[in-house]
Amino acid sequence: MPNPARLRAAALTATAVLMCALLAGCGDGSRNDGDLTEQKLAWKDCPAPSEAEGGGPAPSPLPDGAEWQCATMKAPLDWNDPKGDTIGLALIRARAGGAADRRIGSLVFNFGGPGGSGVTTLPAFGEDYATLRTRYDLVSFDPRGVGRSVPVECLDDKQLDAYFQQDATPDDAAEREALLDNTEGFNAACEKHSKRMLPHVATTDAARDMDLMRQVLGDDRLYYFGISYGTELGGVYAHLFPKHVGRAVFDAVVDPAQNAEQSSLGQAKGFQLALDNYAEDCVSQVEDCPVGDSVRDVQNRIARLLKDLDRKPIPGIFPRDLTQTAATGGIAQALYSKDFWQYLTEGLEQAYDGDGRILMVLSDSLNGRSENGEYSNITAANVSINCADDKPRYDAAYVEGRLPEFRKASPLFGDYLAWGMVSCTDWPVAGAADHPDVSAPGAAPILVIGNTGDPATPYEGAGRMVDALGKGVGVELTYKGQGHGAYDSKNRCVQDAVHGYLLDGKTPAAGTVCS
Repeated sequence: MPNPARLRAAALTATAVLMCALLAGCGDGSRNDGDLTEQKLAWKDCPAPSEAEGGGPAPSPLPDGAEWQCATMKAPLDWNDPKGDTIGLALIRARAGGAADRRIGSLVFNFGGPGGSGVTTLPAFGEDYATLRTRYDLVSFDPRGVGRSVPVECLDDKQLDAYFQQDATPDDAAEREALLDNTEGFNAACEKHSKRMLPHVATTDAARDMDLMRQVLGDDRLYYFGISYGTELGGVYAHLFPKHVGRAVFDAVVDPAQNAEQSSLGQAKGFQLALDNYAEDCVSQVEDCPVGDSVRDVQNRIARLLKDLDRKPIPGIFPRDLTQTAATGGIAQALYSKDFWQYLTEGLEQAYDGDGRILMVLSDSLNGRSENGEYSNITAANVSINCADDKPRYDAAYVEGRLPEFRKASPLFGDYLAWGMVSCTDWPVAGAADHPDVSAPGAAPILVIGNTGDPATPYEGAGRMVDALGKGVGVELTYKGQGHGAYDSKNRCVQDAVHGYLLDGKTPAAGTVCS
């Protein structure tokens, strides 16, 4: 779900330069005077995540004692000038744990966003991929503009706290003007602090980085696991390098046939469906649902809560209040996984009683804010990459004309997602295309998994990805579940299909359904 957030822009002091060098984050501007495919990665113990990556401790070893290792790969700043200045891209890996003669290669993960740090996400889910590590090194990375890979920087933490308190669903001319001013100010801050990077963070740039990574890691083909936006990145890679595609899985599939507006409208429908599914689950429990007596009652009570918060916010996490916008974001965050539904129930119960703490925690998670008040750069990167990719630019008048259809798609999320379309209006870099080209004739089979209850990447996108990849490439599998994605649901049928393909090269029958 789009979340207009940003990261602290640190002053360029000698200390910052030194830290960037130690943490592999800043482009050093050095020229590429050699063949980057022949570079040797210096794998070392991983440092604690940077603020831009979300902070926290260094990754712990896996249960079998395997250590996480980190390295920096040099890549061209500008792929149109591959012999020009270079930047450093942060990588992480855990070596394959099985017999050496069974190792296939490196399995590269992208967990989505765009703007998510793979260097912090892969260790967080490392145990979930233990079966895959029997034959692969598990590898992920911070894409350019993300985390430690020359992060795009916009507003500082204090400014971001204020930014996220704004009304993102304006009801009158004054609120509309304030939203547009804040958006313009955010975009201007990105240009001020990250002007050098903004033209070079498109998905095509990241795809070229992955092909360089494949070669540096020593693989003839790219073995890949893409989730959410990672499926778009994987599709663009397949289009650019079809002969280099190895075994690949796309899970929680971005619809490659949609432009930015269509994608936002699709998400409005997807999050509304997920909310309805949550409500139905709650009222079907043996005990009374504490947030409503029926699906309609749950919907109506949430709508009343948001209307009340628009008029008068309630205490959240001191000194911040829970606003209508923050509550909407918190509800959306809880719909990403069925495991979070219990927290949504608790958060709504509290909010009905005037306590917004749980919904605020969920909203902070969506926006990349840690408990200590520091923000990762996920939203700065998200906006930068999306605006570099998406050609359409929507003004306020256009959005207002589209509000009826968005509200029809979702009474709860429609306004929020419609007004999110103005985030690129004043962006300093032109967008590349209406939608990504993922046609990949001649590529190896790609397992494409769609979840019927997915709020963020609606199920229909999986079928369209299969069609767009081309005949004989995409193999569709349907998971009848809830939440964003399928593999991490722990569904045995889904995991058996993924393992069968990635480990043994056996694709499931097209049209397989798991439930």
